[in-house]
Amino acid sequence: MVLYTVLAILGALLLLSIVLPVPRRLWAFALVSAKYFWLWVADRIGLRWIAKKLTGQPYEKLSRPALIRMWCEDMGPTFIKFGQIIASSAGMFPDAYVKEFQRVLDRVKPISFDEVKRTLQTELGAEKAAHLTVEPKQLASASIAQVHSAELRDGTKVVIKVQRAGIDKRCESDMKIMRFLAQMVAKFKKDAELANPVGVVEDFAATLMDELDFRKEAANLDRFNQIMAELGHKNIRSPVPHQGYITQKVLVMEKFSGVRVDNYEEIKTRGIDGETSLVDGLRGWFQCVVFYGFFHGDVHAGNLMILDDRDLGFLDFGIVGRFNDKERFLVTDYMIAFAMGNYKRLGEIICEMAGTPDGLDMDAFVKDLGITYTPLLTKSFGEVNYAEILPGIQRTATKHRVKMPKEFILITKQLLYFDRYAKALAPKLNVFTDQRLVLGMMGDIQKARMAGAKTA
Repeated sequence: MVLYTVLAILGALLLLSIVLPVPRRLWAFALVSAKYFWLWVADRIGLRWIAKKLTGQPYEKLSRPALIRMWCEDMGPTFIKFGQIIASSAGMFPDAYVKEFQRVLDRVKPISFDEVKRTLQTELGAEKAAHLTVEPKQLASASIAQVHSAELRDGTKVVIKVQRAGIDKRCESDMKIMRFLAQMVAKFKKDAELANPVGVVEDFAATLMDELDFRKEAANLDRFNQIMAELGHKNIRSPVPHQGYITQKVLVMEKFSGVRVDNYEEIKTRGIDGETSLVDGLRGWFQCVVFYGFFHGDVHAGNLMILDDRDLGFLDFGIVGRFNDKERFLVTDYMIAFAMGNYKRLGEIICEMAGTPDGLDMDAFVKDLGITYTPLLTKSFGEVNYAEILPGIQRTATKHRVKMPKEFILITKQLLYFDRYAKALAPKLNVFTDQRLVLGMMGDIQKARMAGAKTA
């Protein structure tokens, strides 16, 4: 009788561990990790090579980035999303990982059109869903959502963003696993506190939770358009969300038509002045930081378009940076010090925000900052190894045991995006030294501080 009772309890616990979200994901974590551990062992002792030879398949030794990429794919959308961030963040992660994770950018399995229709009806209601004529073939399929072209009943062209069913609960469970892994890395890896893995995961979790609520993205779109109007940038805009068609899991917005900023041949064919567009876009983006502490936090090529009417379009406001008054003034000082090559001031600003470690040799720190940043100010596009810039900054900080503020990394990443586009569209332009931009930034900072002093 006791044996049956114990077996019943164990069975019930096993059933609960399969049914409940977090234990179920722990099972998945354990099984997937075991799979790739033994795959790694098989590769190292030659069994995988033998199997490939026997089946006539080409053999390629499994690298650590490849194993981690495959592990993330098996773990599903949350981990794929993290992998996609790595893929689009050249310089923030080792180049081998960036290149490997670029394979996951287009490997997200699309959700069925039936599921899309069910979500629209559930979220919008049958009547409003009937107002949308949706193209069955998706425009894009991402780890969190899928995008389709559609048309409103009055003929207005729109795009709809539809969240994957159940992705919110899956992400919540996965983030608990990621936090645990980050805590283990922080505890056992030497100097891990300087990279702050727990903070990185917490930032990722916060960003992910925001991205899972499309009402927040709609508010960000409206806020950006409002800011551009207040600043007088009539030629810079984001898609306008359609009120009444916005829920946590569905976002219907204006459809943009144009060319991506990295489609250089098409831009040239159309006779577009790419330099003017980028200078205007960077100036508008920077003014968002200076005056509002609000800015697009992921301006990679897929999120920046030159529209058919020659306006500049910013897309996808799921990732947005926000600074308080102190942070925005320190960040703008950082950008000016960098543009002017004032590395002493740059080091002081970094320490002011992140704290000065005991025994810091400021002169040596300033010297290394100069070595790291100078190529961006002095070398041509072809000479600069962009994949090494952010790792170089992090290595310099680690060498001197300085915690590099995440705000500076985020800002520098966006500036590197702009500079890459500029070097291809306008080879003579350097966004870090161009006087139109530098003098404009200095003027904007002065105005913002005068306005802050009046309200203080």
